[in-house]
Formats: sequence, C-alpha cells, structure tokens
Amino acid sequence: MASKKTHSSALQEKAGISQPEMISTLSVEHIQQFRKLQPSAEELVEGILAGNITALSRAITLVESTNSTHLAKANSIINECLPHANQSVRIGITGVPGVGKSTFIEAFGKHLTSLGKKVAVLAVDPSSTISHGSILGDKTRMEELVKDPNAYIRPSASGETLGGVARKTRETITICEAAGFDTILIETVGVGQSETAVHSMVDFFLLLKISGAGDELQGIKRGIMEMADAIVINKADGDTIKKANLAKVEFNRALHLFPAKKSGWTPTTSTCSAITHNGIHEVWEMIVKYIELTQGNNYFFEKRSAQNQYWLLETINEQLKTNFYNHPEIQKLLESTKKAVQNGEISPFTAANLLLEKYFKYKKEPS
Repeated sequence: MASKKTHSSALQEKAGISQPEMISTLSVEHIQQFRKLQPSAEELVEGILAGNITALSRAITLVESTNSTHLAKANSIINECLPHANQSVRIGITGVPGVGKSTFIEAFGKHLTSLGKKVAVLAVDPSSTISHGSILGDKTRMEELVKDPNAYIRPSASGETLGGVARKTRETITICEAAGFDTILIETVGVGQSETAVHSMVDFFLLLKISGAGDELQGIKRGIMEMADAIVINKADGDTIKKANLAKVEFNRALHLFPAKKSGWTPTTSTCSAITHNGIHEVWEMIVKYIELTQGNNYFFEKRSAQNQYWLLETINEQLKTNFYNHPEIQKLLESTKKAVQNGEISPFTAANLLLEKYFKYKKEPS
C-alpha cells in the first residue's frame, strides 16, 4: 500500500508586531529608584511643618517601625516637631465593637471640618494574638471623611503590648500637631488595655454606648466608666430613640455614683445619631465647655504634664524589656530555660531571676 503524501499547508502565519508594553520600562525604573531614595529627617520635618501629608505618613511609618535605625531617625523627627506641637485638642473615643465608632467619627469629623477645624483620626486596631496581624480597615468605613482635604486618617496596629499603643500613638499625635492638625481623634476598641493607654494621652475621653444591649447598669462595673468624661448613646434614630433616651437616664443616675473628678467636670450623657447627624453638634459643644472649664482652672495643663511623666516611665519600661529580649546572650539562654520550665525542672520565678541576674552581669562586663 502506497504511503500517503504529506502536503505542507498553504496557510502560513507571519510574525506580527510585538504587543506594546503596558508600562514604560524607563518609568518603572524611575519609580523604583525614587522608592529607594529615603528622605532625611530634616527633609521629612520640613515637609511635616509645610503640611505635606506624604511626609507626615512617612514619618509615622518610621515611628511605628521596630528597626533600630528607624528609631533613631524617628526620635530626631519628634524632637524637631516638639516645639510646634501641643496646640490641639485630643479626644479619645472608645466603645464595644458594633457600637458605631467609625460611623460616629466620620459624622463628627465632617462636622469639625465644616467648622474650619483640621482633623487627624488615629485608629488603633487590636492585633490578633494568633496571627499577630491587624485588619486596619477603619478607613474603608469613613468614605466621606477620607476625601476631605482637612482630614487625615491613619489606622495602626496596637501590637502585642500596651507599650506598643503608647509609643506609636503618643508620638504620632506630636507629629500630627506639628503638621497643623488642631483636633486629634483617637479611636480604640474597648477591649483589653488599649483604652487605658488612650485615656492617658487624651484631654477628653468619650465613651460610646448603644441602647438595648442588655442592662445599661452593667457599664458601671467596668473601670472604663470611671475614665469617661462623657457617655454618648449612639444609634438614637428610628425606633430606638425612646430606648436611647431611657438609657441616657439610666447612665446619668449611674454616673452620680462615682466620686467627683479632680477636673471639676461632671460627666454627662447625651444621645446622637451618626446616620441622621442629630446630636453631633451638641457633642462638640459639650467638649468645648469641658476644655474651657479645665483650661480655666489649670487642670488641662496639669493633666498633660502628668501624662508626659507617665509616658516617660512607660517608655523606660518598654525600652528595658526590648533591650533584655534583644541581648544576644539572653536569646541563647532563653530557649533552653523555657524548655527547662516546660519540663518542670525549674520554677518560672527562679528561671526568670536567673536570666535577669545573667543579663545584669553581661551588662556590667566591658564589651
């Protein structure tokens, strides 16, 4: 049987013109080189004082970094910004998840910018103890405020320690004030110790509540009520107005059970709706009255001085802990000591004392 002849196809494909690149290679190289160029501390300070948001964000990133070289640069920036700070009103806002903090801050922030204020929102997100991550999604819920040229929103993770909230947020306040922001709003979730840290860095502490979330008097059992300068019942709209007013009466009664504050201010309760904006103006008027009272009796300035001393001691504690865990000899001993404790060979307290004794011994030895 004769074999079949194979014929080459008459259809032939010629090499076409290569597709143009979507992005110019030169542009990519230029952007990459620009990214590698890190501005100096002096350049960042100059940008911050001029109100440059990019310079402000870069400086805050340095403050939040745990890199030792970044820390030195951040300290230099903060020292330069310090003479231009302390010209703002610092307001702490807390409440349980779902109380409507982000929606309230957006409505409140928009009201302040309409009055000619420059508002910086520092949202402290709790870090997961399992994944060690943080969502940092508060900005997505403030669609209108984020577009406002007189507002700046910066979410940051709390980290694993109370000191984590301390250094980052406390120093970020200073940088934001130097950039010309006259109202600083600090948001924190009312869980753990984050609200304790925030309370010790603000002038006015606002506690958000909602009605119908169980017995309103449960709130007085928590230490957070003692810190609050005002309680605002949020979501007072539609069918919940009656419940919100009832909750307001209950909380007012509860507040009278607490001892008088050193500031001379009597904590008050009010209702508002972040959706309809009812009661938002009254909240700001209440804060203005508090500031006028405390500045008049000098408590405002005394409190800020006491807060500075508190953060001095907190920073020392945090730095000592960091130095201890970063010591190379301690890092070597730590794993074996942890195993010994785990196996029941030594008590945790004895092991801790031994590690500390060795740490102080290493520190005394000449390097």
